[in-house]
Amino acid sequence: MAKSVSVTIPHKLSKDEARVRVANGFERMKGQIANGALSKFEESWTGDQLAFSARGMGQTIKGRIDVGDADVRIGVDLPMLLAGLAGQVEEQLREQGAALLDGA
Repeated sequence: MAKSVSVTIPHKLSKDEARVRVANGFERMKGQIANGALSKFEESWTGDQLAFSARGMGQTIKGRIDVGDADVRIGVDLPMLLAGLAGQVEEQLREQGAALLDGA
């Protein structure tokens, strides 16, 4: 069964700065894993929401990132094959998202 992961990360940035950091971080992440198991990224911004998908090994991961005034909400839908990794994915999203918004 597919599994959804949701993470909310608070920030003390302006909404615009948070959006810039999310956009830059997403670009870096794509570059880091483009040669790995996932590729064929698609992304689109609508206002302050980034909708994305990545495909690899016959699987598609979909997600969205909502940039708010005081937090960033990340939601990722994992296909059945990757559902067992939901805990690890959630932990990585929290750690890397917090580091990104803290400027680390």
